[in-house]
Order: sequence, then structure tokens, then C-alpha cells
Amino acid sequence: MLELGIPFSDPMADGPEIRQAAERALRSGTRPRDVLDLAARLREQSPMPVVLTTYANPVLAMGISRFAADSAASGVDGVILPDVSLEASGEFREAFDREGVDHIQLVVPSLPVGRAAEIGRASRGFLYVVAWQGTTGVRSDVPEDLASRIRSLRGVTHLPLCVGFGVSRREQVRAVVAAGADGVVVGSALVRLAAKDGHPARVEKFVGQLATGLAHGTDAAPDPNPGKDPRRYR
Repeated sequence: MLELGIPFSDPMADGPEIRQAAERALRSGTRPRDVLDLAARLREQSPMPVVLTTYANPVLAMGISRFAADSAASGVDGVILPDVSLEASGEFREAFDREGVDHIQLVVPSLPVGRAAEIGRASRGFLYVVAWQGTTGVRSDVPEDLASRIRSLRGVTHLPLCVGFGVSRREQVRAVVAAGADGVVVGSALVRLAAKDGHPARVEKFVGQLATGLAHGTDAAPDPNPGKDPRRYR
């Protein structure tokens, strides 16, 4: 899965790496249409799922229905909107459902299980499990309670669980998957590397190292859905 960000001037869920990347993109004139065009080009080259992450304002500025339709036309599989609450998500979800685009919801560490169940029922595609309270960023460890949180979420949703926020090293990837997650989201560390040294070979090497951690972690993790077909977001 590849996650593409549509830049926004006030990315409330993002830490310094992605916030600065958004500022650079906006200064260079990047618009939502540019990111959708990039998604379409990627879709022509690969069947890898593509997910967009942005905030409510860029979607509202384009129009929810038009954004959903244009996302579908560009081959986008899902959209993450961190600042859209469950209560405010109805119109977004209806528009995305009409176009076959998943509206992917987030669950934060402080969320009661009952509330997580409500969000799980509303989410499409997978459930984004926020590892740490706060914003995205680079950390060196994983929460001690992650495995128990994942077990609790298994009891309230059938969706795959992907963990993000703070994951930046192969060892963390391994630990997250061993805790029972179906997938791992790495953003800030990759954005930081690209900003510091955007040489494609170095970025590719870093992604390969993370993937190695994913493979090893899978060996230690039980299959939460034995006998099921391969999931869409791989």
C-alpha cells in the first residue's frame, strides 16, 4: 500500500516532518489535483493500493462528491481524514461509498472499546490504529499495551488493523506485527529521509529494511483471519 498526502496548511495530526513537507509542497504550488494525477500515474504502473491522506478543508473546497468521484477516477482505493470525527463523517462516507472509495477511520489510544466499535462499523477498508497519543513523528519504541489494544479491537471489528504514528525502524515494524497488527504505516521517517537525502536508491533501501522487519514480524504473529482470502491492502 502507498499513502499519498494532499498538503494542507494546518495538519493538526501531523508532527514536524510531515508538517514541513506540507509547507514545502504548498509553497511549490501543489494542489489536490496534482496529487490525484500522481495517483492516476501510479495506478497505471502498479496494482498496489493507493490511499490518500488529507484534511476536511481541501475536500470541502473541491466538493465532497467531486473529490470522491475524482479519487475513484484516479484509481484511489481509500481516503484518510484525521480531522473528521465519526459524527461529522456521514456525508463523506456516503460520497465515498457511492464511488467505491474506502473512508478509512482512525482509533486513538485513549478511545473506549465501545467507541472504537462504533468507529470500526463506520470504517471501510481497514482500521487505522494510532500507536501513540498526539501527532505523527519518529519514535524509537512501541507502546507496551499495543498487543492488548489490538486484541480488544479484534473483538469489535472484522477489518484489518494497520498501526501507525511513530513507527520508523525495522525493529518497531517487527514488534508491531508480532503484537498482532495486519499492517504497519510508516510516514514521518520516510519523509524525513527524502527531505534529507532524496536519492531513490537510499529511499528504496530504507523501505526494503522496513519490509524485512514486516516479514520477520509476520513469522511471530498469529493469523487473525485464518482461511480468509488475501486482504486488499497489502
